[in-house]
Amino acid sequence: MDATLTALAEPNRKRIVELLREGPQPVGEIVVKLKLRQPQVSKHLRVLNDAGLVEVQPVAQQRYYSLRPQAFQELASWVESYRRIWDEQMDRFDEVLQDLQRKEKRHAHN
Repeated sequence: MDATLTALAEPNRKRIVELLREGPQPVGEIVVKLKLRQPQVSKHLRVLNDAGLVEVQPVAQQRYYSLRPQAFQELASWVESYRRIWDEQMDRFDEVLQDLQRKEKRHAHN
């Protein structure tokens, strides 16, 4: 998970991931669409590949990159675990507030 988050923290790599959401792209198209130099794009793609976020498929003289859905499913599961914790804490907080409101009402009537 650390490699995934580190890879996505860099703005150009995040832009590449956003671009790949449209579907597989050859390196040359990524260079043109993001207006980056080819060595930069290749370096970013290598980091994304090492983190397991993208996969590469050679087609003739080009290398097409696409997103690996499994990596994003793992990321979504990790985030979901924190959402559940947050929801549970908010539910408990809501119960405490309701208790306080009931006590205030009782105290106001006495």
